[in-house]
Amino acid sequence: MKQEINPKDTSRAEAFELWMKSPMPMVTLTKTFDVSRLYKVSRRSGLKFNMLLCWCIGKAASRIDEFYLLPQNGKLYKYDRLAINVIVNNCNGGINSCDVPDCEDLEKFNRDYTALTQSASSSCQSTFVDDAMVIGTSAMTATELESIVNQYTDQFCNPMVMWGRYRKKWLRVTLSISFQFHHVQMDGGHAALFLDELQKTISGLKMN
Repeated sequence: MKQEINPKDTSRAEAFELWMKSPMPMVTLTKTFDVSRLYKVSRRSGLKFNMLLCWCIGKAASRIDEFYLLPQNGKLYKYDRLAINVIVNNCNGGINSCDVPDCEDLEKFNRDYTALTQSASSSCQSTFVDDAMVIGTSAMTATELESIVNQYTDQFCNPMVMWGRYRKKWLRVTLSISFQFHHVQMDGGHAALFLDELQKTISGLKMN
């Protein structure tokens, strides 16, 4: 469910006044993650690496209250659930996107992720979840990347998690991940906490 709330009744009141009308309100943090566990689970289970990472993103974000808030068109909204947006290469050589509802159950998330991404790829049609706070993702796995910066605009306010190809060296696999967020939604400390929670989630990932 999505509902408009009064910023003055939230912990984001001052941030709303400072940043809501900023022409460049987005902030980007980049961190190198140890994704060895994610890589191992993917190889042994046959589950897609990017699907597992998207599930970990949702799980880490769900622990942080600020992810359920989103500034849009001069207003502040609160949601009661999250979704992960995935960019898909379609059969016509273009791209589409699909919103995958966040879910604590990895098996269900995998089923939804697989069905929605396959449908977007074959039909060339995007699908959206309107009543969830959507976390964007973009995986540019054609090459290794140190950092990604998306559009700095007030036209797209959703948080965005972006990455390139992971790096393998000896027994360790690493991946640089960029996290972009609107300063009204959260401060740098909340973003840093999310990145820390994401690493813990990745490292604690278990195989069924």
